[in-house]
Amino acid sequence: MSTFWSIWVIVLTLGTIFGCWWLLWATRKGQSTDQETDRTTGHSFDGIEELDNPLPKWWFYLFLGTVIFSLGYLALYPGLGNFQGFLGWSQHNQWEEEVQLADARYGEIYARYGDVAIPELAGNEDAMQMGQRLFANHCAVCHGSAARGAIGFPNLTDDAWLYGGKPEDIVETLNNGRQGNMPAKGFMPNMTPTQVDQVVNYVLSFSNRAKNEEAAEAGAAVYAQGCAGCHGPEAKGNQAMGAPDLTDDAWLYGSTYEWIEETVLYGRENMMPAQSGRLSEDQIHILAAYVYSLSN
Repeated sequence: MSTFWSIWVIVLTLGTIFGCWWLLWATRKGQSTDQETDRTTGHSFDGIEELDNPLPKWWFYLFLGTVIFSLGYLALYPGLGNFQGFLGWSQHNQWEEEVQLADARYGEIYARYGDVAIPELAGNEDAMQMGQRLFANHCAVCHGSAARGAIGFPNLTDDAWLYGGKPEDIVETLNNGRQGNMPAKGFMPNMTPTQVDQVVNYVLSFSNRAKNEEAAEAGAAVYAQGCAGCHGPEAKGNQAMGAPDLTDDAWLYGSTYEWIEETVLYGRENMMPAQSGRLSEDQIHILAAYVYSLSN
């Protein structure tokens, strides 16, 4: 937060607190007596007159105590711009402390499965319940609670793996993340609209869905020049690069003519965030076994 906004927050916060204190004090001081009387304020509505009686003392002191408490709280904890409070508390430090306590409490439980091979661990019901909870907390927001993915997020329950579905591949993906990049118009940035139409029809022809057979035949040469470098000459993909197989029915961004045309024209970018540093080695091992179990 910049110095200007820090000062702005401090002035606004303290101004509000002291404004409330002044309002309490001024209105009480303006009362003619501390005792209840029949004196009215002169206001009347629907035959009901407003009496000019002071706040009860306990109520007044409760308001005053709230003001004092708020000042004490802001002195000890963050709340006044960049001032962190005399206790030095922060939500980040609190989070780290809670993580350390959780690691100390549950670390031994996770460590039980650290040396068990992933294929074997995938058949352990207790471990998979732990893996499911890890997945729900760290993966479901992208891949869905059932791990079936969505537009731009892979389905983890099939056998169409962008970077490989072997245990070591899954562990690598979880540890270091993945960065996918489909360049616009592949390796032919000067691809014409006609050539785009041809290569889209060529890709659709793998599943017998080409709209124009002549365009599909012409698209083979366009594909070889602009796409085969990543997806392979037979369009079977390349897991070393994360290039998907174009001949199956697993499509990350949709398989219609319009979807494929958009992909060719504008490219795609995807990122799978690394979990190393967020999760322990044993947690990643259990989570990898759970992901492995979804398609095995």
